Amino acid sequence: MSPLMITVRDADTGPVLRVTGDLDFDTAPRLRQAVDELTLAPGELLVLDLGGLEFCDSSGISALITAHNRAGAADAAMALAAVPDNITRVLGIVGLDQVFRRVDLGPPVGP
Repeated sequence: MSPLMITVRDADTGPVLRVTGDLDFDTAPRLRQAVDELTLAPGELLVLDLGGLEFCDSSGISALITAHNRAGAADAAMALAAVPDNITRVLGIVGLDQVFRRVDLGPPVGP
């Protein structure tokens, strides 16, 4: 089990949250809290960079949906970046691959 780590940085289009480790029943509330603490402006794009996500259960999927809904409530948008194959497979099974927009953040910056 890998501990969940969430780091936030600003981009020209809006906030980017890098999510690494395991997103599960015990850690999903931390993602919800991190998103709730953001100030999203209309027209901004909230990006969840999942490149370091190792595991995601149904509670984690629920937290992703909550982030999507939170962005929509702020008249902002949400997208996923660097989604690992195992998470892509799960999103496809539950039909969320049709809901979540995908973006490319380009090459990683820094450590």
